[in-house]
Amino acid sequence: MFFGGVMFGIVPIFVGIIFIIVLGFIIFTVLSNIKQGIKNNNSPLLTVPAEVASKRIHVQGDHSRTTYYVTFEVQSGDRMELMVEGSEYGKLVERDLGLLSFQGTRYISFERQK
Repeated sequence: MFFGGVMFGIVPIFVGIIFIIVLGFIIFTVLSNIKQGIKNNNSPLLTVPAEVASKRIHVQGDHSRTTYYVTFEVQSGDRMELMVEGSEYGKLVERDLGLLSFQGTRYISFERQK
């Protein structure tokens, strides 16, 4: 009986700790996203010549959330990976040359050069 009483006393504490950890993670993620959004808003809008270097997709869950990324290489040789919408992802082809517009880590557009 003593063992059962101890066990039932530990379970609510354990559930409470897990709840606090999950809640903390959610709050941290939301605050990080807000901070990045503010940083992007305060960054200059830049348009630079660039090449589409590579593309990748990240699927979370059972195809419930797909995130699209494109890596651009600018004239200096630096590369930056930006998250793009699926419709933009489909339009971009590796080795495309054009003008990349971005603000901080926010993708704005890519105007292909002919």
